[in-house]
Amino acid sequence: MRAYFFLFLFSVTTLFPQEQTKVGNLVMENVPEIPVKVKERSRQYRNIRSASFRSWDPAREGMLIATRFAETTQLHYLDHPLGARQQITFYDEPVGGGSFCPDPGTRGFLFTKDVGGSEYYQIFYYDLNTGASKMLTDGTSRNGLGPWSNNGAYFAFNSNMGNGVDMNVYLGTIHGDSFKALVQEPGYWYPLDWSPDDKRLLVGKYVSINESYLYIVDVATGTLTQVNPTDKKISYGSARFSRDGKGIYLTSDEDSEFRHLRYYDLKTGKMKLLTGHIPWNVTGFTLSDNGRMLAFVTNEDAVSRLHVINTRTRREYPLPELPMGEIYGLDFHPDNKRLSLTLNTPQTPGDVYVLQIGKRRLTRWTKSEVGGLNTENFVVPELIHITSFDGLRIPAFLYKPKGEGPFPVVVYIHGGPESQYTPYFSSTFQYWINELGLAVLAPNVRGSNGYGKSYLLLDNGYKREDSVKDIGAFIDWIGTQPDLNAERIGVFGGSYGGYMVLASMTHYNDRLRAAVDVVGISNFVTFLTNTKAYRRDLRRAEYGDERDPEMRAFLESISPANNARKITKPLFIIQGYNDPRVPVTEAEQMRDVIRANGGDVWYMVAMDEGHGFRKKFNRDYYLNAVSLFWEKYLLD
Repeated sequence: MRAYFFLFLFSVTTLFPQEQTKVGNLVMENVPEIPVKVKERSRQYRNIRSASFRSWDPAREGMLIATRFAETTQLHYLDHPLGARQQITFYDEPVGGGSFCPDPGTRGFLFTKDVGGSEYYQIFYYDLNTGASKMLTDGTSRNGLGPWSNNGAYFAFNSNMGNGVDMNVYLGTIHGDSFKALVQEPGYWYPLDWSPDDKRLLVGKYVSINESYLYIVDVATGTLTQVNPTDKKISYGSARFSRDGKGIYLTSDEDSEFRHLRYYDLKTGKMKLLTGHIPWNVTGFTLSDNGRMLAFVTNEDAVSRLHVINTRTRREYPLPELPMGEIYGLDFHPDNKRLSLTLNTPQTPGDVYVLQIGKRRLTRWTKSEVGGLNTENFVVPELIHITSFDGLRIPAFLYKPKGEGPFPVVVYIHGGPESQYTPYFSSTFQYWINELGLAVLAPNVRGSNGYGKSYLLLDNGYKREDSVKDIGAFIDWIGTQPDLNAERIGVFGGSYGGYMVLASMTHYNDRLRAAVDVVGISNFVTFLTNTKAYRRDLRRAEYGDERDPEMRAFLESISPANNARKITKPLFIIQGYNDPRVPVTEAEQMRDVIRANGGDVWYMVAMDEGHGFRKKFNRDYYLNAVSLFWEKYLLD
């Protein structure tokens, strides 16, 4: 044990040759101590909670939800609206999943957990009769939880336990004694749904956000049959068997800019379009147990809209109006009358609601704490659109403090890159807006999801820096707004958004005051070389294949680490040491080259985190440090 501790200290000291400070599991360089006034001013915002729906209890009236009461998100049981949340799991690491066995006689559920943000998730079964849980998977592979069979005898999941690279589909039981390999093919495969008789499993194969495939697997033989075979390149989303087993409800962008909801007839092979009248993506759906109702959510200019239709008549049920924000966690109650959903708005953190469809009645099941703050004081963003360098219209959400400007601006750039900023509740944004007087601008630059597949493709490969030019267009736009201060602009983003932050600094250093890069890519070639093997080909489809000499040269030419001499403004780099997606080396090399150039760089690494900070202490400290950084470089 003593030798292990010595080796750990040696690795840390060689990793951080400069003077360091340590707070808990955070190791920092050049990061000042957080003043008491910053800690106190942010305390209420840092203690805001949220809740999300996980699973209905098939034997009782209650449900599983996820929320945080200590350091990490854990699973809780709730047996009636606004009732006491009974915590069930108690781990130092955050818990995912939470799926009840559909057999009412089997009182238990599945959940997932990793260690230190490694994302090598393991699947566990929790027995409510005994209060005991056990790990079902091998402890070393990466596993993703899939659906239970209808009779509750098996659950499907995907795993790279075969060769450490390919994510294949397996069947397991709560006994955890053996697994059945159902799909063993190259690539990234995942389970979607069981047929009503449990003899077939619907699975997907993901190539990129623009290309995926659906198959039906015979559970007894393992035979794969492609759904909707065609030479077209199609992107599929959710998919579910109809309750009579004769067809499949699915979302796809076939012959369309958007992912529409469709019905595929298994006998005739014909596809019927169900949401062609809605020119936006369907982001998710669920089917009632009796098959008579289908609920789905559309993403309309980054705002969620809920729909429920009668599967026979295709008519929509009238629903109560919901506020602007995100809607997810859809699941029909076994009584086929109620629908769970999680609702998150710019003014309220995520909470669980239940909709009684026939009565148009929305009942709130959780009311998460907001630190004693008045939610009416939280700012709702304005949706704006600007024209970029080539005439393309780019959307964004603008949060402005109350009062008169001009306000300093933080440009927040989402990750992905195939993600999308949607107006959700952010205690961090609200703190910056209400307490620091910062405006926050959150753009959806080209390459963002939600605006059609043509828009999605506009930053691929050699077009990568066109999205950076969109940030330049927003900087230009800020300069035309009398209530925004073009002399005080900072950029902030994580993961791919971290790359965009660094790239923005290399292109617009003279127009920016400071930047915060969280788990960001600093060199595409080293990133693709060092990211985990199971995700390397998925990222090559987006960024380009670094093994091709021409593409490699291009990626090297645009990588921020190779252009860091252009950065002369203060930079804050934040990283999780165990990050499997963007390795810690991406942060280290950027830190080192900035420092070698004589630049001002703050550096923070969490030794027990991965791709982002999920533990409350770490997250509180990091966000307080970022706020202090803005106070020093945007406000002073």
